[in-house]
Amino acid sequence: MPSSKHRPQPASPAATKPARAHRLTPGDYLKKILTARVYDVAHESALDAAPILSKRLHNQVLLKREDQQPVFSFKLRGAYNKMVQLSPAQLAKGVVCASAGNHAQGVALGAKKLGTRAVIVMPVTTPAVKVDAVKALGGEVLLHGDSYTDAYGHAVKLCAKQGLSFIHPFDDPEVIAGQGTIAMELLRQHQGPLDAVFVAIGGGGLISGVANYIKAVRPEVKVIGVQMDDSSAMLQSVTAGKRVTLNDVGLFADGTAVKLVGEETFRIARHLVDDYISVDTDAVCAAIKDVFVDTRSIVEPSGAMAVAAIKKYVAQHKTRGQTYAAILCGANMNFDRLRFVAERAEVGEEREALLAVTIPEERGSFKQFCSLLGDLPAFGGSKSPRSITEFNYRISDSAKAHVFVGLTTSSMGESTKIAAHLSRHGFESLDLTHDDLAKEHIRHMVGGRSSLALNERLLRFVFPERPGALMTFLSAMRPGWNISLFHYRNQGADYGRILVGLQVPAKDQASFEKFLDGLGYPYVDESANPVYKLFLQQ
Repeated sequence: MPSSKHRPQPASPAATKPARAHRLTPGDYLKKILTARVYDVAHESALDAAPILSKRLHNQVLLKREDQQPVFSFKLRGAYNKMVQLSPAQLAKGVVCASAGNHAQGVALGAKKLGTRAVIVMPVTTPAVKVDAVKALGGEVLLHGDSYTDAYGHAVKLCAKQGLSFIHPFDDPEVIAGQGTIAMELLRQHQGPLDAVFVAIGGGGLISGVANYIKAVRPEVKVIGVQMDDSSAMLQSVTAGKRVTLNDVGLFADGTAVKLVGEETFRIARHLVDDYISVDTDAVCAAIKDVFVDTRSIVEPSGAMAVAAIKKYVAQHKTRGQTYAAILCGANMNFDRLRFVAERAEVGEEREALLAVTIPEERGSFKQFCSLLGDLPAFGGSKSPRSITEFNYRISDSAKAHVFVGLTTSSMGESTKIAAHLSRHGFESLDLTHDDLAKEHIRHMVGGRSSLALNERLLRFVFPERPGALMTFLSAMRPGWNISLFHYRNQGADYGRILVGLQVPAKDQASFEKFLDGLGYPYVDESANPVYKLFLQQ
């Protein structure tokens, strides 16, 4: 877990703090949830089955589709329930909130419905899709700080200075009650066996509402909180027995990137939440893909956290035949982020092994290695064909070649077995599947200039994405032509783009041209490209 440091909560105006004459009980919250005003702006979201994921996990998985709300998040429930209870005088002055994006849209929509001004303070790291959505709803956006806590401090100052009513994103009984209507719907929609509900936690408003309702109505159902391993403020606070302020939070799941949970949400969570699970970025990326496969919808990272946690829970507890519900709490995903998600999803599901392999730098060893990859045993009993997903290599040593290679896998832990198998056959291998440096940086940095790359021709090929295409290429080559560079990454298309460096003696140029024409693969000779000369040629 990230390191944490205890800090006192900064003083804030009374208007930012929910007034409590006494500690609200689950019974009090049950009444608030049953009478919450949310359906002026929200609708009852669907509870969909996830048949493909359920079959794979051998447990029934249900998806509460809060990603389909008008602002693509559950946040409008609590925001509106709080705002609709403000007096006409308060509404006349306007409201202010701090938000990483989803609460902001809920406040902006509520303000539009109620005809009041909404000032929204958002961290500068907020995805553009959320900023633009708030502006489209008429909210006045101010970008401040790198996290919710930074934006909160600025919103508090505006609240006092302009007399605005503060709409807290999570630490308010009315907001908590609004979010609790999700659990009310869920238990009405599914009245059969339900073993656990998995809920993403940022500041704790959603899980506080859900836990209060479930424990009041069906206390046997477990409520399990989910946090990112780099933004686990609630988990660390519950463990410490007091609220803990994190020095830093991860920003991949920006909707739950909160440094300090609320006073009321902490009080509720520590008494009503049954368990906590932390998940990492790769697991969330894999969960985004799982949701897409079952629903053809794309949720944001925070929206997929509950699904990632169900998968981890099943793997840890080896359960079968149980029923789990995941709240898909948001779908405000920046389109550009999908590139990263797609890159990491296969590793997160452990459907891809990443390896560093050492090959003797001698004629035929590359072909021998590729043949061995094609003949790898089916670890775990799977008989599905294994494909190369990535291949990066640059000649750098006269005796050894170091190759970065990706392979499809079919079961957890298979990458370690593949590495051991290759090592037993003379190709020393290092498993990089769980190495963040390799996944985030090194895979893109294999290459560079080489004094050994003499008589090099650089070519870009378009290969069909089918088994055996690479071996066809290698088998057609003359033994005297050495591969000095190879770069390939499967992008999910029917055709793959491959960059190859080949050392071809001057006397073989004519036969090399004949070889290229006979391959039948489209290609471009990049040997004269200035980029090649700048970065790859000695």
